[in-house]
Amino acid sequence: MVAFNVRPDIDTAAEKLSSSFGAKREIQKLPEVLWEGETVEMLATGVYGKGNGLLAMTNQRLVFYFHGVMSQKVEDFPYNRISSVQWSGGMLMGTLTVFASGNKAEIKQVPKDQGKTLADLLRQKIVVGGAPAAPAPAAQAAPAAQDVASRLQTLDQLRAAGAITDEEYRDRRTKILDSL
Repeated sequence: MVAFNVRPDIDTAAEKLSSSFGAKREIQKLPEVLWEGETVEMLATGVYGKGNGLLAMTNQRLVFYFHGVMSQKVEDFPYNRISSVQWSGGMLMGTLTVFASGNKAEIKQVPKDQGKTLADLLRQKIVVGGAPAAPAPAAQAAPAAQDVASRLQTLDQLRAAGAITDEEYRDRRTKILDSL
């Protein structure tokens, strides 16, 4: 694998890529699109829209970055806006589908190993709005009930604001209630 010498977090994530083909420029320029204090946890390659680019999972959001000669594209998906993640893999490649704010983004031709891992890590991130899921202590029934109430209230606010669809609302509400 090629050494990029961009930034320690980006270099570490880039070393784990099975191939950086079509994303070398994006890896080099990734610090330009990251927010202050944002760190890269995982990278993957893929095709979104008309560009073959880079998926960067950070501590705050998922970013698709394409930096071509004639154009560039940056689309980000903050974890608190992602309602669900789908992964469908073929023999070598697959498609990562991200549902965010009532929209659907399909990132295709993601290497199978990276895509599956990325989807699993994203699911952990969106469970608690950006932090990795931690096992809940069994002895805390009362705080858990308060947590469920606040989660339902947040879900109601998201639906009222139009951030999620009615179908996403029903699915999430069912999952929250099933956790009791």
